[in-house]
Amino acid sequence: QVELVESGGGSVQPGGSLRLSCAASGIIDAVNVMGWYRQAPGKERELVATAHSSGWSNYGSSVKGRFTISRPFRESFVDLQMDSLEPEDTAVYYCNLLELHSRRDFWGQGTQVTVSS
Repeated sequence: QVELVESGGGSVQPGGSLRLSCAASGIIDAVNVMGWYRQAPGKERELVATAHSSGWSNYGSSVKGRFTISRPFRESFVDLQMDSLEPEDTAVYYCNLLELHSRRDFWGQGTQVTVSS
């Protein structure tokens, strides 16, 4: 069974920074995408950023230029550096791993990020 362990998150003032980390353990297909999604109260879960095991990354439109995802080549952990945080970034952030061949999809337990003055 694949397990995703998240760390980071917390509370910060607008304009501040936070860093999230996620590590995957277990038997994982080498071709996969890891990343982060978020869900605010009353809203649907949305893409934050993902990183393919081969290196390319993808960002949600609302975080481009402010958030940076990093993932060493073919490693099973990702970091998300979040800068210039806004109150609209407040949400529960979930780590995700999708195996591209088997289509197995795994989620972390979620970590709260709160941006408030």
